[in-house]
Amino acid sequence: ENPGLRNFEANFLRLIEKISNGCRIEINETGTILKYQPGVIRSGTRISHDCDNERSIGYYLEGIASLAPFGKESLSVTFTGVTSNNFDVSVDIFRTVTIPHLQLFGISDVKLEIKKRGSSPNGGGIVVFSCQTVRSLTPINLIKPGMIKRVRGLAFTTRIAPTTARRVVHTCRGVLNNFIPDVWVFTDHTPAGKTQTSPGYGLSLVAESTTGCLISAEYTASESITPEDLGTHVANLLLDETESGGCVDTSSQSLILLLMVLCPEDVSIVRFGKLSPFTVQSIRLLKEFFGVMFQIRIDDKTQTVLLSCQGIGFKNLARRTA
Repeated sequence: ENPGLRNFEANFLRLIEKISNGCRIEINETGTILKYQPGVIRSGTRISHDCDNERSIGYYLEGIASLAPFGKESLSVTFTGVTSNNFDVSVDIFRTVTIPHLQLFGISDVKLEIKKRGSSPNGGGIVVFSCQTVRSLTPINLIKPGMIKRVRGLAFTTRIAPTTARRVVHTCRGVLNNFIPDVWVFTDHTPAGKTQTSPGYGLSLVAESTTGCLISAEYTASESITPEDLGTHVANLLLDETESGGCVDTSSQSLILLLMVLCPEDVSIVRFGKLSPFTVQSIRLLKEFFGVMFQIRIDDKTQTVLLSCQGIGFKNLARRTA
């Protein structure tokens, strides 16, 4: 219906240009053909990028999370835009779940600082992402989901009454405390006088298992949902994710698979719950671009899926020649 490159996709390409030296991007007049010649990820501490508010900052963070470790030197980018929506991972889940996943692969020195929150549609949030380089990744073996031992979360509000967040937390805890006593949800309120962003609120939850696995769920409020309904909805989403039995949640699957492919020429294996359609498509794209085929084995006892592959041995040549 609307073929061609969308505004937020063109915006992401501009980000790639900012963090790269020598890359070339050519787009035809209709925006239906893109030719990309990669460059070298450059270092920098004063790079800033204004994100398209159609997607959240998390969309851009996920895009560079697998690129930044392979630059010449450390990279730091200041993003402005929407900090959470219902299309992309929020900055809170990126900080509490995605970064620990990156650390599993040996990307140890990566940080995310949330300076200001910004709700859709006006955005206005400010986030600083920084990452040190690595020579190569570390293969992982993540097959023991363990038992859930605690749940942590954060309910945020921007330009609305702070009591909204407390109502969200109350109903959320009411659901989760039926299953586990160790539940703690923090609140974060941004008053109207300190930001020009749109009014909004949301909730993110992270369940941690006895083996260190992190499972998340989140939702940002729409006009038709009450704080009580939102708290119940996110709690049920988290229960669904934990019931699937995987070591990572649905939103983390594709990034984990990409990093497995980029590992040294050794076998990585991860236990997943139900594979999302996006993950299935990612497996096909990884085969097309890297020539890597995943071995997929269904565990009938736990109704989970074990995915394993041999990495391509990708190394950071930019760092070695810098």
